[in-house]
Amino acid sequence: MLEKTYDCTTVEPKIAKAWDEADAFRAGANAAPGAESFCIVIPPPNVTGSLHMGHALNNTLQDIMVRFERMRGKDVLWQPGMDHAGIATQMVVERKLMEQQLPGRREMGREAFVEKVWEWKAESGGTIFNQLKRLGASCDWSRERFTMDEGLSAAVLEVFVSLYKEDLIYKDKRLVNWDPKLLTAISDLEVEQVEVNGNLWHLRYPLEEGVTYRHPVAFDEEGKPTEWEERDYLVVATTRPETMLGDTGVAVHPEDERYKDIVGKHVVLPIVGRTIPIVADTYPDPTAGTGAVKMTPAHDFNDFEVGKRTGLRMISILNVDATVTITDNDDFLEGLTPTREQQEVWESLQGQDRFVARRKIVEILEAEGLLDRIEPHKHMVPHGDRGGVPIEPRLTEQWYVDAKTLAEPAIASVREGRTKFVPKNWEKTYFEWMENIQPWCISRQLWWGHQIPAWYGPDGQVFVEKTEEEALDAAVQHYLAHEGPWKAWVQEKLENFAPGEILTRDEDVLDTWFSSALWPFSTLGWPEETPELARYYPTTVLVTGFDIIFFWVARMMMMGLHFMKDEDGNPVEPFGTVYVHALVRDKNGQKMSKSKGNVIDPLELIDEYGADALRFTLAIMAAQGRDVKLDPARIAGYRNFGTKLWNATRFAEMNGARHNPRFVPEAVTLTINRWILTELSRTVTAVTDAIEGHRFNDAAGALYRFVWNQVCDWYLELLKPVFNGEDVAAKKEAQDCAAYVLDETYKLLHPFMPFMTEELWAHTAAEGLPRENLLCHTAWPGADFADAAAADEINWLVDLVSGIRSARAEMNVPPAATAPLVVVAASAVTLERLARHGAAIGRLARVEGIAPAETAPKGAAQIVVGEATACLPLGNLIDVAAEKARLEKAIVKVEQEKDRLAKKLGNEKFIANADPEVVAADRERFDDLEIQRASLKTALERVSEAG
Repeated sequence: MLEKTYDCTTVEPKIAKAWDEADAFRAGANAAPGAESFCIVIPPPNVTGSLHMGHALNNTLQDIMVRFERMRGKDVLWQPGMDHAGIATQMVVERKLMEQQLPGRREMGREAFVEKVWEWKAESGGTIFNQLKRLGASCDWSRERFTMDEGLSAAVLEVFVSLYKEDLIYKDKRLVNWDPKLLTAISDLEVEQVEVNGNLWHLRYPLEEGVTYRHPVAFDEEGKPTEWEERDYLVVATTRPETMLGDTGVAVHPEDERYKDIVGKHVVLPIVGRTIPIVADTYPDPTAGTGAVKMTPAHDFNDFEVGKRTGLRMISILNVDATVTITDNDDFLEGLTPTREQQEVWESLQGQDRFVARRKIVEILEAEGLLDRIEPHKHMVPHGDRGGVPIEPRLTEQWYVDAKTLAEPAIASVREGRTKFVPKNWEKTYFEWMENIQPWCISRQLWWGHQIPAWYGPDGQVFVEKTEEEALDAAVQHYLAHEGPWKAWVQEKLENFAPGEILTRDEDVLDTWFSSALWPFSTLGWPEETPELARYYPTTVLVTGFDIIFFWVARMMMMGLHFMKDEDGNPVEPFGTVYVHALVRDKNGQKMSKSKGNVIDPLELIDEYGADALRFTLAIMAAQGRDVKLDPARIAGYRNFGTKLWNATRFAEMNGARHNPRFVPEAVTLTINRWILTELSRTVTAVTDAIEGHRFNDAAGALYRFVWNQVCDWYLELLKPVFNGEDVAAKKEAQDCAAYVLDETYKLLHPFMPFMTEELWAHTAAEGLPRENLLCHTAWPGADFADAAAADEINWLVDLVSGIRSARAEMNVPPAATAPLVVVAASAVTLERLARHGAAIGRLARVEGIAPAETAPKGAAQIVVGEATACLPLGNLIDVAAEKARLEKAIVKVEQEKDRLAKKLGNEKFIANADPEVVAADRERFDDLEIQRASLKTALERVSEAG
């Protein structure tokens, strides 16, 4: 006998062990020879990571599809793996070294430090895989990959060298996001915008001697200048005064009338003394501030572009740690002859932290009368998400990928429908990014990662090859083939058996996204021509969050199309569908964050409610394009859903239901059984179509309604008289059919709630005859039973009883009270049904006697079912006056609350300034109140009729 209650803490580890021992999830498990392949590559979590709600949603949806297709007999591979997470991992290991009071990475050197990282990875890395197993993820764990394993490293080398030799990878000096704490370039993805309360400093830059312009100081009602003053300075505004040391120009709009006469003239840069030009460019907004913008091309991305267009110099004035460098900076000093006073000021700023220098520069400008004004300014400041400090745009030489060239085929693929986004609206985001794509900076100043396969000769000549030996061969050939000073030097090194001194390797490593961009084919063995690559590439679907469409999805598209070709040499997309899921937010719609204290730990939820309850909750809430508002109370509710199925199984078992291998659905005769088999087929179709269409919430919703409403609330309830009756044949059919329906239910529910269903499947096997397969390897149900007449009849019965129950509840009829049922305008078919199911109606709807009538009796609640009207006299069941007063009072209360919200939502100021999540919550509440009001009005109408 099934245990009285389901204990997830006992069952889940037991089932996980059974799957593991059976090697249940290996690639191709349960597939017939020649079966169609179905492949998903897991978005590789960081090796430092632990399971969060985003992972839980992402992997639940993948697992639903994978289990579904495995049960449909496809050759399934869910490829697992982890990302080496360059910055995050290096930080973790450095912190550990510090805690253990061991030498830091710079003290121990690169080779020893990298060895320490590998040791950490072996001991502590990859915790998240065990957590994913707790969630029930059915990956082929035997094929686990790591972005720095031997095979993937070979793929990285192949791609880098190939792209370099095709001129698609190159070195360039450009601005990058620089983290002054971690001392490395970082990607846009690793930058987060943080709102800070800062200042906007308005600085006066003196015009060169003899130059002035007329500046408007008063305006009429139409905004036209009425008074002017002659000025010999420009006012520029900045949130980063320290960068003015690197200013090389001031930009104004070419159509700005105030400055037309001084474009081409110069200002004298305060503190520095350099004369810098006034240039015309469309970037400055004439309506913002003074319309004059200081240009620091080496420290601002917009200024960099203006500088390129207008030919401004680029002078970097910050070190890698964001301290000021000017007295020993040749670019800064070029063309300057400082006075003694200037030299002293420069020396006071040299080596200072950027924020200390900011304060000193403001003090100096104020003392010199060049600080026009300061105004408080709340603004967004980019911070490194790992280092946690403001990033600095930094002019530095880095390695880049020609993303624009690689993006063209990837754009065409989506545009022409070879790869589809679901929901489709994410294609717009993809196109906006790809069509405006910038060169991709792929070098990082770290030690943990794929070291760039580039070596430099004594004159700086670069040699890019897969190995140092190949690079050395290329270098020797190069230098010996060219006359010059380095030919003899190389010959000498070779003669002295010191070839290792000829080249120096690039110290940088590759951006982590570079290796993960190869994920769909590198994990399958490329660049080797493996059977897995031939079998599973292209992969079928990618499941991902919208936040990495740019950084991962787009790059996988670019790399896949460039390197993977079919037999005719045509590019092959890495996946046919990209399913983009939404965010998991808290119950109020707020984004989860540690600072808000609203982070929900999925592992704690699994401990409390079980993995199945969490998975089902995430699935039923995963509507396309809508964020998941997760309330732990909802998980408790769906745990009850699992309990409902468990109890239904136990009830069926107590009444003799047991799997019968010889049961034939088509042979059943009882209407109730033919009804449930028809509804089962309809549910199979609905769930199958919904999963295929990535409408996971619809699939889960269909299952919920079938299991809770049709199987548990109605089917088993309606079978009670059969189970307890004297008709042996009917009883046997009911037992066999109930067991069959439950079996098919376990199959349908398995992708969503794998642990409980696998347990129930094993427990409910025929006596003395264990199941032939694990549930995860059992064939997906078919949808080939249909009996519309039986379905119509029982659904009519359900609607009638449900309508009576609703009317009783709305009228506050005491549960034990019974009343006659009067049926008006009933057809012959309905009268037959009433006679046939009279006992069930009486028992389930608390009805005492059923009588046909020509007209509805006075004071009765009326329920329309089909062509007939069922009337429930209320006069003797309730205090009509008291109930009417209660409902009227409730309606007034709801309408008052509804009016209050309507005013609030009609206030444009509130809509503009309030948190969008608050506005959405208020609108949702307004809709709920409207539904409540309609329900109360209906109840009042029924009571009024009764009075």
